[in-house]
Amino acid sequence: MQADDLTITSGDLNITGWTDIRVTRGIERLPGDFSVGMTERFPGEFDRLSIEPGAACQVLLGDDPVITGYVGRVGPGIGPGSHFIRANGRSKCADLIDCAAEWPGGQISNQTVLGIAQKLASVYGPSINGVPEGIQVSSDVTDLPILPQSNLMLGESAFEVIDRMARFSAVMAYDLADGSLFLSRAGTRRAASGFTEGVNVQTAYADFSADLIYSDYNVYIQSVDTYTDLGLGGNRLHTVKDINCKRHRAMVIISEGGGMGNDIAIKRAQWEAARRYGRSRVIRLTTDSWRDVSGALWEPNTLVPVYLPKLKFISESMLISEVTFLRGVHTGTVAELILMPPEAFLPQPINLTPLYGEFSQAVPQ
Repeated sequence: MQADDLTITSGDLNITGWTDIRVTRGIERLPGDFSVGMTERFPGEFDRLSIEPGAACQVLLGDDPVITGYVGRVGPGIGPGSHFIRANGRSKCADLIDCAAEWPGGQISNQTVLGIAQKLASVYGPSINGVPEGIQVSSDVTDLPILPQSNLMLGESAFEVIDRMARFSAVMAYDLADGSLFLSRAGTRRAASGFTEGVNVQTAYADFSADLIYSDYNVYIQSVDTYTDLGLGGNRLHTVKDINCKRHRAMVIISEGGGMGNDIAIKRAQWEAARRYGRSRVIRLTTDSWRDVSGALWEPNTLVPVYLPKLKFISESMLISEVTFLRGVHTGTVAELILMPPEAFLPQPINLTPLYGEFSQAVPQ
């Protein structure tokens, strides 16, 4: 098998020979998904091909799994002198997005976001002797806060609950190649190589923006401007400055409640400054290989150096936000990537109890 072949394994089938391929994974894209197509090369070939919607499957690029989940749709078709088929599917975590959250009593007490996610994910998948297989959930973060009480609202999806608790716990939630859910922060692992103009970059586009950032992020206790004749000391809590903004531009952030609400509002200002700067420097590029120099597939949440002098951009540490593996008649075999500074992926601090501010907020150091 060539390193760049795509194989869909489903049951005892191993299907290769796809003529066009798209596989996309990312740290802000849940679930990972794929779409492939094949044209019948000789009469009767598809008669032996049996791939059904809903079937469990694993997608491999070479020997490396990239998606583990289910076939979503299968579309056979015919045309003048041709017979073709398209198939797409998503990671196991698709059920977390699609389905309503389930837990007896609708309440989970004294758990971290990891514990909550594990409980909510345990109900999915095919049943073995009447027990659901479940979706595995793991984390590499060791300082997750305990959430005294988490209530499920009828109709909200499992991921809506997990995402809310993940933002409070300052982690991101995305899926891995084995179909499991992973709770993590902006990665520190580095790829064996990066992207260099004139070496492995086919096309590149830089999106540098000034409209996203502000010079001042001002935190206020309340939204009304009372007693301003005595100054702002009693109402303004904190100001975060961003020297990257070259003119005066102010953002106002209102505390969602006393006590911890004020502390979270200050952290929110720090988050706004860092994240907005990160989002103002986005690189989109196409590279001529699915793999780095070590042979590893490009992996979301991995740091890479980027050298694009013609775009006036050089950085030793850009984070892979999303990667799409492509093959087609018009594209060849390429990977399209979205890269941003790690600051762009700091989770937003939120106050889960704005009236009382009972919980503490985890903030990555």
